Amino acid sequence: MAYLAYLHAVASQRLRTLNSGGEGDRGDNPVPTAIIIVGLALLAGLVVAWALTTANTFMDQSGDIAPMPGAGGGEG
Repeated sequence: MAYLAYLHAVASQRLRTLNSGGEGDRGDNPVPTAIIIVGLALLAGLVVAWALTTANTFMDQSGDIAPMPGAGGGEG
């Protein structure tokens, strides 16, 4: 029971400290968060553009590799 009384006293003191204005929850400024989000979005766009360019280059270099019709596909 003494432990519960101790927890109650500590919690009450902490709540008083937070509510007194001396040490409040300051939180995070939204500006750095927004800058980080925009930076990550731009980075993701760059990665997608790079992947698309790489895939298009690969497909352009592969040429036409479709088999000729009637070139012995095992039919017959």
